[in-house]
Formats: sequence, structure tokens, C-alpha cells
Amino acid sequence: MFRGKKYQDSVKLIDKAMQYDPAEAMELITKTAKAKFDETVEAHIKLGVDSRHADQQVRGAIVLPHGTGKVAKILVFAKGPKADEATAAGADYVGEMELVTKIQNENWFDFDVVVATPDMMGVVGRLGKVLGPKGLMPSPKAGTVTMDVAKAVAEIKSGKIEYKLDKTNIIHCPIGKVSFGKEKLAENFEALMGAVIKAKPSAAKGQYLRSVAVASTMGPGIRINASKL
Repeated sequence: MFRGKKYQDSVKLIDKAMQYDPAEAMELITKTAKAKFDETVEAHIKLGVDSRHADQQVRGAIVLPHGTGKVAKILVFAKGPKADEATAAGADYVGEMELVTKIQNENWFDFDVVVATPDMMGVVGRLGKVLGPKGLMPSPKAGTVTMDVAKAVAEIKSGKIEYKLDKTNIIHCPIGKVSFGKEKLAENFEALMGAVIKAKPSAAKGQYLRSVAVASTMGPGIRINASKL
């Protein structure tokens, strides 16, 4: 795969055989991000679990101390007073069946997170086949199926993120922007790792944290010493 000169220069700053302390890794991230835009920094966490088993799922949500650097667009399925609460809290779109129809007929996905009250899940369930693959289906574990829609909207707007395993037992999660600087990135990373470690399933055996790495949008991956976490 062809890599540009900026990427090659960034790679020279990293020892591929080394596993860095989190603080060192965040400092390297800020040095190796060479793009002209403010790159997103992502953590990639491989766990020693098998996501095919229900009792080994790892999924949850956390409000990062410094947010993600992106204000999420939120769609809320609610009615009556709960719809009013969601609107007042700053939800971008609030509605019922008309939003289901819009998504189905217009392939409309101008939102980042979907929140729903429990009584609306029968309606939202009709969108399972389109929301599920995009990771947008509301979930009680992620706090996106709730009667307290105002709190859910406020937390998401302030930097709440969801983390969950993919099919290869890896969690991919944004922890901020390069412009945050190494201290804020480190604090966000530590908050995420704390939540993932706390969410370890009782059925998980052996080494839980298999590998941890961070990378900016256009930069090389930097391995982190999991034993230091």
C-alpha cells in the first residue's frame, strides 16, 4: 500500500517493536499527525473474549472528560411530554413514525446517535435491519433506551461515547482530536480504558487486554503497554 512522505516521516518517529506508556503514546500522536485538518484520535482495543457468546459481550458508554471534539447529531424517538423534553435538551430531530418512514423511504441518515423511550422501541424495531449494521440501534446498555431523554441528550452532546466489540473482538473508539493536546487525550484514554476494564465479563478467561493501540486519522498506529493499564 502506497504511503505518502508525511506518513513515512511519521513512521520514523515510532519504534514499532516498542509498547509505549499512555502518556508517551499521546505525545507521539501529536507529533505524528501531519494532516492539514484536525485529525481524530482513535483507540483500538483487542480483548481476550469471544463476542459470539452472549456472556462475553463488552458494551457500554462513558462520558469522556473532554468530549470527542465533535458535537453529535441526535435523533430521538419519543412522544408527548418526552418529545418536548428531548427538544428542550437540544436533540436535533424528534419524532415518531414519520421519522421511521423518512429513513425507510429516503435513506436518510443525517444523525450520529439514536435515542428512544422504551415505549417507542416497537416502532424503532422496524428499522433494525438498517440501524443495526450502522451501529445506530438504541440500546439500554448504552443508555440510549431510556425515559430520561433529556439526560441522555445532554450527556451525548457533552461527549458521551459508546464502546462495543466488533466481530474480531476489537473495540474501536474515538478519544478526541489531535488539537486537544497530549494531556487531554491521555485523560480521555484513561477514562475509556477504565470503563472497558470495569466491563470485563465474568466469563472471560485468560488475558483480557490482548493489545491496545492508538492512531490519528492519517497517522501510524502506536502500541501501548497494556500491562501499564
